[in-house]
Amino acid sequence: MKADSLVRTIPPELAGQRLDQALAQLFPEYSRSRLKAWLLDGALIVDGGSPRPRDSVLGGETVSLSIEPEAAVVAEPEPIELDVVHEDDFVLVINKPAGLVVHPGAGNASGTLMNALLHHDPALEELPRAGIIHRLDKDTSGLLLVARTLPAHTALVRLLADRDIARYYLAICNGVLTGGGTINEPVGRHATDRKRMCVRADGRPAVTHYTVLERFPAHTYIKVKLETGRTHQIRVHFAYRRHALTGDPVYGGRLALPKGASENLVQALRVFRRQALHAARIEFEHPGTHELMNFEAPVPADMEALLDALREGAG
Repeated sequence: MKADSLVRTIPPELAGQRLDQALAQLFPEYSRSRLKAWLLDGALIVDGGSPRPRDSVLGGETVSLSIEPEAAVVAEPEPIELDVVHEDDFVLVINKPAGLVVHPGAGNASGTLMNALLHHDPALEELPRAGIIHRLDKDTSGLLLVARTLPAHTALVRLLADRDIARYYLAICNGVLTGGGTINEPVGRHATDRKRMCVRADGRPAVTHYTVLERFPAHTYIKVKLETGRTHQIRVHFAYRRHALTGDPVYGGRLALPKGASENLVQALRVFRRQALHAARIEFEHPGTHELMNFEAPVPADMEALLDALREGAG
């Protein structure tokens, strides 16, 4: 892996600014924290020297940036099949199946999406989390966005922080919703069960918008748009409203079977052992071309089978 080198000149109109502020404008493709780290590490040289981040600039200085690629993740590449919806020099869009863990962790040191990505593109080891911009729970299916370069990663993380990446989900929840709406309730870590999240007053702001697609005797098929992206947000919000996602093993409670349900519907509900949640669509500005990108993933077979059983039962 060879070093990347960039040479740029601080324009006169930035005279008087702090060096770290000027660098952020000179290299907008990188985050401020990363630029500061490179400056302190000596990877950023200003007129042949290494000034402090707080020093003022005069304008006209020559800035040289030399980046030596290094591994940002510790995970082994594994030949795990990926459903690649889109691929170019800047981004990957992956359709993740239910059951696939996104990041290695306790109890999941291998066999994850990250391991698969590193096999698909070894250069991703140089990016934070192998370029993965956001995450999906293990048993949630659907679209995930992955950056393939450091500038693309910085741009997409900024878009996500500014809520400029639109993510749409399809879900089946327990109970009958009368109409669409918005759930605006803060979400934080559960006080006693650290693996769970919950609605709590001191949690982080969390906003979920939803519309009704179909109603059944004891369930509702909905489309959900995330405004924020807290851990387990959709699952926690609908459980809080007493409309937990069908099949959710953590927030769903006991299996509720509708009165008079057919044997086929009862069986379909019993065998569906994951939250009925699918990341169906994603929209974002391409970090290289700045085009608006829009991708969709079809409802997976297990969730489609459950919908068929619900429609049959409603008839």
